[in-house]
Amino acid sequence: MTAILGISAFYHDSAAALVLDGELVAAAQEERFTRIKHDPAFPSRAVAYCLGEAGLTPGQLDYVAFYDKPLTKFERLLETYLTFAPAGFRSFRLAMPLWLKDKLHMRRTIRHALGDSSRARLVFADHHETHAASAFFPSPFERAAIITLDGVGEWSTTTFGVGEGNRIRLTDHIAFPHSLGLLYSAFTYYCGFKVNSGEYKLMGLAPYGRPVYRDVILQRLIDLKDDGSFWLDMDYFQYCQGLTMTGRRFHDLFGGPPRAPESDLEQRHMDLAASIQAVTEEAVFRIARHAAARTGMRNLVLAGGVALNCVANGWLLREGPFDDIWIQPAAGDAGGALGAALFVWHQLLEKPRPITGRDSQKGSFLGPRFDAEGIAAFLADKPSPGRRFDAEEELVEHVAGLLAEGKVVGWFQGRMEFGPRALGARSILGDPRSPAMQATMNLKIKFRESFRPFAPIILRDRAPEWFDIEPGQESPYMLLVAPVREDRRVPVDPEALRVMADDPDLRRRVNVVRSEIPAVTHVDYSARLQTVDEGRNPRLTRLLEAFDRLTGCPVLVNTSFNVRGEPIVCTPEDAYRCFLATDMDVLVLEDTVLTKDEATRRAGAAAREEYLAQFQLD
Repeated sequence: MTAILGISAFYHDSAAALVLDGELVAAAQEERFTRIKHDPAFPSRAVAYCLGEAGLTPGQLDYVAFYDKPLTKFERLLETYLTFAPAGFRSFRLAMPLWLKDKLHMRRTIRHALGDSSRARLVFADHHETHAASAFFPSPFERAAIITLDGVGEWSTTTFGVGEGNRIRLTDHIAFPHSLGLLYSAFTYYCGFKVNSGEYKLMGLAPYGRPVYRDVILQRLIDLKDDGSFWLDMDYFQYCQGLTMTGRRFHDLFGGPPRAPESDLEQRHMDLAASIQAVTEEAVFRIARHAAARTGMRNLVLAGGVALNCVANGWLLREGPFDDIWIQPAAGDAGGALGAALFVWHQLLEKPRPITGRDSQKGSFLGPRFDAEGIAAFLADKPSPGRRFDAEEELVEHVAGLLAEGKVVGWFQGRMEFGPRALGARSILGDPRSPAMQATMNLKIKFRESFRPFAPIILRDRAPEWFDIEPGQESPYMLLVAPVREDRRVPVDPEALRVMADDPDLRRRVNVVRSEIPAVTHVDYSARLQTVDEGRNPRLTRLLEAFDRLTGCPVLVNTSFNVRGEPIVCTPEDAYRCFLATDMDVLVLEDTVLTKDEATRRAGAAAREEYLAQFQLD
């Protein structure tokens, strides 16, 4: 038996993953245990969970693999500060204590965390190799092109290469400071969102705008070549030497200082979002086209933070040169822990990689689970212990009926998801046919910006009936955007749309009924799609089937089980607190269904303000 622990830490979204004789046994982000969103600390709780799930002690580990090379990254940091000196001294002064105290001593930190019993060999892998390993080794492909795109690793920001059997080989790269991820983050910052977490907000804002700045970006900020290589004009950016992403020339170019967080969005911000999204899609498309020509591969795998741009992914799949694409669900830094462990098993130990026709990610359900008996014990002293169902068929029929009545349901089932998306284990569900559901979930439950769309989950075999995707195509990890089919759309008065296009109140724009499933149809008729099947999530599949029998609609709204600023819930206690503190109607904890009654409302009233104050200010 060979046990390999993968770790990512100290930069963004720390995580741990455990591979046992080549099988991915467990993986989780530290934030889910500490309740600190994107927690960058050493993932001691995630490590403890992974070891416990595998039934191992630290002394039984053979290898510990870290997801990048700290010394090489420190070299890049020093060289960058020296290049821009004396500018950047304040940033240098803040960064150095963190590096000298923790980040340069990862070997010591790992040894200390695992204790004296551990004699595991330590491996420090290249950052983009761990991204590539996380994308290719769990994928369903025997051979594929590999593209990794993120902010920056040690030096690389973009790479491509090939994966064949149990080997990966990266052949080309683009080096810091020229970075597609950091370019997108610069616009995230400029539009008033938080870097490293607000990029998906910018993507959701883009359909409200027009790409009027696209040519300005291509002419002034980025020199994008036909083969996808690019160069950024660093005179417009501050991320090498300052504490902000953009500089004065950037602000002058786009008409003023960055938007203050939480202030009103202007049409200019929507147009900027649309413009950088268009440029990103074009860059990804050119890189993919060049990679296809160079490698001769018909399949593609993707990882890195930019691979979470599901709009670009959907466009690439529909219009690009590859027959099929697989994207690592935990495409950001967290997935580096998984990639590092698999890199050791396949690449360094040269172990074979079985191909079954499906990915080996296990639906990304790799986190903790809680049994029905433990949940019953947890609920025993609560105001309303709920109703426990002995038969799954009765449970899903009951919950489907509540959803059809317009109830918002917290759905807590099985193992927690690994990665940033809720995939039906820690989800909030609703009826997509309701014109009010989008606003209700955003404002009363998620407490977030009203413009942001929700994702549909749909039975995999029924997806082509509702969305423009090919029969047999799947999107199990919510990483592809597809248009709602024309015959499912609802005619909208063109004059009303024209007037509304300039309405600063995005709530009025997003709440226009555009299809038979308005709660998951964005203003451009797109939807961030998740397909569900019996193999990956049997209980959720049966719930969708029950809802379809009741309503004729095999679709539900799916959003992550949390409020704004909070990580996705991990434990029954996390879920119960969120249920009490929000206007959620129903909570399903495994086999037990709780409906909000007077007793639970009274119990929640006292905790509500404290709970929201803890998480809302993201």
